[in-house]
Amino acid sequence: MDFVKVQGLGNDFIVVDGPFEPTAETVVAWCARRTGIGADGVLVIEPVDQGTVSMRYWNADGGEAEMCGNGLRCIARLSYERGWVPHSEFVVRTVVGDHPVTVMGETVRAFVGVPTTYRTDTLSIAGIDFHPVSIGNPHAVTFVDDVDVAAVSEIGPVVENDALFPDRTNVEFVELLDDNVIRSRIWERGVGETPASGTGATASAYVAHVVKDVGLPVTVVLRGGELLVTFDDDGAWMQGAAEISYRGTVKP
Repeated sequence: MDFVKVQGLGNDFIVVDGPFEPTAETVVAWCARRTGIGADGVLVIEPVDQGTVSMRYWNADGGEAEMCGNGLRCIARLSYERGWVPHSEFVVRTVVGDHPVTVMGETVRAFVGVPTTYRTDTLSIAGIDFHPVSIGNPHAVTFVDDVDVAAVSEIGPVVENDALFPDRTNVEFVELLDDNVIRSRIWERGVGETPASGTGATASAYVAHVVKDVGLPVTVVLRGGELLVTFDDDGAWMQGAAEISYRGTVKP
């Protein structure tokens, strides 16, 4: 089976054409860093019509996720360069709705979704206050003084698997830098700490904007690079790099 390896700010994915639904075991095997291709997840894509491409996403642990922001941008660039769509502005369809995208060379602007508070304004887990928010998928955001010393690998899995999140959650640790600049480290559900996450960056920016009055657009500095996030009446938009790493063949 042919695949394409793509990445957005170091958040990397294996892309295969549909129709195809990988088993959890296949996803885990492919994503293994030492014995497989190595990736944070698997994306399955198909052309729908001249203006629409569909996308489904599985995390590295084999579980299907609702959305993937960095994957969304990568799929947009790959689909456009393949000629699946005739124009640089089109729609990527996911299980949580349609996402308009604009391909601008190696940079892609994409509609992420509508941020909404999840269940309550704040939750206390392990003695830390978290702001739960949905960007089509679940997130829990907390503020820290310095992301470099934040206990991401210790606190992240505790929050991810807390009973308050029946489907588990992504976890963001956010440091305020400037009027419209933040830093974020992200513990991704089913993956672990990742150098970048599109929806994680969006959740970080949204909570920073609403709770801490951080100005728009928000520059989110991640370990893998920067994303620009803003909000309007439609919802959240992000802009950042999307790169095609290489192509290959893998045993189905």
